[in-house]
Amino acid sequence: MDHPTPIRPEEHAVYAAEKMGKATLFQSDRVLVGLNAFESGQEHALHAHADMDKVYHVLSGRGTFLLEQETHVMEAGMMLIAPAGVPHGIRNTGADRLLVLAILAPAPG
Repeated sequence: MDHPTPIRPEEHAVYAAEKMGKATLFQSDRVLVGLNAFESGQEHALHAHADMDKVYHVLSGRGTFLLEQETHVMEAGMMLIAPAGVPHGIRNTGADRLLVLAILAPAPG
């Protein structure tokens, strides 16, 4: 999106059978706002960002979020923050789709 306008994030979700889908809703030098869309059983493997904080907000569905050595069951309306350098990942353990708003600061690249 080039110009911020009111949106319904779920209308921009990209689901794919082979892997987690991603969609960028907004990006500047300071922040990236995107969607991670998971079919049942899909995951985003444990990883970390050295110089970037990440906020996850579950819009719909249910899944397991990994933060360092801890596992957290998350569902719609819940938020989790992964500070820079902290390993994190997501697994859709539910039968339904999982849609997660992801905010990264500063923006990658």
